[in-house]
Amino acid sequence: MVRVLRVLTQLMGWTSVAIGLLHVALGNAAIPGAGSAGTTIDSWGRFMGASFVGYGLAWLWGARQRPIPARAVRWLAGVFLLGGTGRLLSLAVHGWPQWFQIALAVIELSLPPVFFWLADAEERAPHGDVESVPAGL
Repeated sequence: MVRVLRVLTQLMGWTSVAIGLLHVALGNAAIPGAGSAGTTIDSWGRFMGASFVGYGLAWLWGARQRPIPARAVRWLAGVFLLGGTGRLLSLAVHGWPQWFQIALAVIELSLPPVFFWLADAEERAPHGDVESVPAGL
C-alpha cells in the first residue's frame, strides 16, 4: 500500500501541474466544450490554472516526504473532493456539461476516498518498508 500511495501522490502532482500549465498557456482553449467563453472567463481560467499548478506542487511536496504526511494527503484529497462536489452542484443547477467534464467529475468523486484510505499507509508501515520504497516513486 505504501508504493500505491507514493505512486498516486506523484501522479496527482504531475498531472495537476501539467493540467494547470495547459490552462495557463491555452486559456479557454484548454476547456473541452467551452468554446469562446470570452475574455473574463479566459482570464479567470488562466489564473485558476496557475492555482492548479500550486495544488500539484503541494502533492509533489507531500510525495517527497518520508513518510508521506497523512494529514497533507487528506487535506489535498479533500480539496479534490470539493472540486467534484462543485461539479455536482453545477450539474444540479445548470444541467449536464460536456462529456469530458462528466468523466472528470467521476474521477474527482471516486479518487479521494482511495486517498483517505491510503493516507497513513506509509506512516503505519514498519520502518524497513518505508525505506525500501525508491525515492523517485
